Amino acid sequence: MENEFENETIVAICYDFDKTLSPRDMQEFAFIPRLGYTADEFWARTNRYHCERAMDKILAALFSMFTESKDKGFPITAQNLKEAGEKVKLFNGLDTWFDNINIYAASIGIKVEHYIISAGIKEMIEGTSIAKNFKYIYASSFLYDENGEAVWPKQVVNDIMKTQILYRINKGCLAENDERVNDFLPRDERRVRFENLIFIGDSETDIPCMSVTQEKGGFAIGVYNPEDVLRGKVVPLLKDKRIGFFAPADYSKGKELYNIVKKCLARVHAEADLERITKSLKS
Repeated sequence: MENEFENETIVAICYDFDKTLSPRDMQEFAFIPRLGYTADEFWARTNRYHCERAMDKILAALFSMFTESKDKGFPITAQNLKEAGEKVKLFNGLDTWFDNINIYAASIGIKVEHYIISAGIKEMIEGTSIAKNFKYIYASSFLYDENGEAVWPKQVVNDIMKTQILYRINKGCLAENDERVNDFLPRDERRVRFENLIFIGDSETDIPCMSVTQEKGGFAIGVYNPEDVLRGKVVPLLKDKRIGFFAPADYSKGKELYNIVKKCLARVHAEADLERITKSLKS
């Protein structure tokens, strides 16, 4: 596979969504209330499918969304999912985060690309105010019939599938149906090296991505709700060496998370410079 960015340092920042960019699961802001359930009631139904019928957790959630919506007379469409996404609340600072990070990266000669890797609902994420900032959104989604109504899951992004997505970004095979993701590709021909990958997540569902990212030389960062004095689930992740850093999920310029990501970008820049110097000396 030809590397069209041979002389450009690209960093991919990959984000989980629920409790990473938003303080709650995205369905809880508009979708679940429309069905007349509390969040606890809805997730209890989903969990019963998972436990009693041995369903994959994400498939159980999609099945609950599909059946409950149909039973309540609100068939799922891409449009009503996007409208629900418009009501999803985001953590502080995300309205300026992407511009701030991109500007800093450009100042040191790095191109940053932002990706979502989430078990949540793609159509809802597309309805959020920050959707335009992502090069690609990987998330679970529905297949729609000729009337625009959901009939079947189209993509399911569970914990293990997330790791395959990292390789898609690494190799530049972004489309979910691009089978070249399994082809051998030398490290120097890969579009985004793992050493240039930053993964930001919040809990054990992100462990496969965090582990792969760290083991291959990238950066795994845990975030937690700033209102949570117990710091969510990130402390055990740090103790277990699943992540290298953690910070409150405040994406404002100058805050702890911003400064950590800046330092990660600076290290990528320094190592890329050293590699260029080494190559020039060898030549």
